[in-house]
Amino acid sequence: MQSRIEELLEKVIFQSRWLLAPFYLALILGLVALFAKMLKELFGMFNTLITGDGNLIIAILGMVDVTLVANLLLIVIFSGYENFISKLDIAHQSVDKPSWMGKVSYADLKLKLIGSIVAISAIDLLKAFMNIKSTDHTELAWLIGIHLTFVVSGVLFAVMDRIAAGSPKH
Repeated sequence: MQSRIEELLEKVIFQSRWLLAPFYLALILGLVALFAKMLKELFGMFNTLITGDGNLIIAILGMVDVTLVANLLLIVIFSGYENFISKLDIAHQSVDKPSWMGKVSYADLKLKLIGSIVAISAIDLLKAFMNIKSTDHTELAWLIGIHLTFVVSGVLFAVMDRIAAGSPKH
């Protein structure tokens, strides 16, 4: 009796991983929203180019920022699904398959996430530096502090993963 209950409990726990699927679908909708944001940034860039109002470099950095966030979402969607739900059966599409697919572990995912966050933060900091005359110094100090926090966190994640990789497995 106890083994049947345990078996049922384990089956329910194992199948509960599918509760994550709607989260990944929502992230795909977020990717669509980011595409709309990219179109807005693109039209803003052309407007800047035509009217001469604003800074073209800032407009391009906005597009880079949106692209980095979209890349981050894609990495989370693919590797999260493969790590926590099920392997993607795309063997027949191996020509277009990104080289990292199926090879990103949870530790790699953490490092890719923090690396993307640092890059996004650096872009925002660069935007602030490009508008240094109109940027509040307190806001700039906060941006620098937050960026340095992300950098230090990334280094600590990498060090922790290096230590964990060198320790015997349990």
